[in-house]
Amino acid sequence: MDLEPDALFEFVLVLKGDPRGIQRLPDSFAEYVGGVRPRKMHLREASCGYYRWIVDAIYDACGKMYLNIGWEKFARHHSLEAGFILLFSYFGNRDMSVKVFDERRCRRDYHGDRDYHGDNTDEEDD
Repeated sequence: MDLEPDALFEFVLVLKGDPRGIQRLPDSFAEYVGGVRPRKMHLREASCGYYRWIVDAIYDACGKMYLNIGWEKFARHHSLEAGFILLFSYFGNRDMSVKVFDERRCRRDYHGDRDYHGDNTDEEDD
């Protein structure tokens, strides 16, 4: 298993409603990255550096931060469902890892991710 670098910021997100829909991130995280306001985030499953999902980050007029375009693909690939708990770790430079816990509160392991040796960079990176 790969060792994760030290996270600069961590938070938990409980999926409610449609897990493939736009997801609001905690206000404290939006404030943490507020000076930079990254337009894209690079998500990957924790301990798996092979595949990164480029997800658009958008902000409303009040400074609330949301994961938008690209999130649906990440959610579908990881079979996310309402009630799942996600632990996000932010490492800076738009890099985040995600640990997924199912309705039983058990961590899900996606072995298929480790079989991929490419990078999801088909979209232009800002």
